[in-house]
Amino acid sequence: MASQQQTVDYICEQLGGAGDISSRRMFGEYGLYCDGKFIGVICDDTLFLKVTDQARALEPQITLAPAYEGAKPSFMIPAEILEDAPRLAGFARAVHDGLPAKKK
Repeated sequence: MASQQQTVDYICEQLGGAGDISSRRMFGEYGLYCDGKFIGVICDDTLFLKVTDQARALEPQITLAPAYEGAKPSFMIPAEILEDAPRLAGFARAVHDGLPAKKK
């Protein structure tokens, strides 16, 4: 089941404090970018963010799960973090900062 646009808009709004957030439609779902760097996906109305050591140290209890069959495990963001915009933005920024520099 594809993600709903209203869910994507809500997640992007919640992530706003992390930086310049944008989404792009990919394979029927959505890729998420922070300051131009790919940080995760929204699949089936669920937010999955890439795994980094910095983010894991910030929220070690978050479950890892693949966003879709065959994908690498990602942080599957629970509702209580998704609904807490400052906490979510801080976590997403930790993901961003832990990823390699954007390729030119």
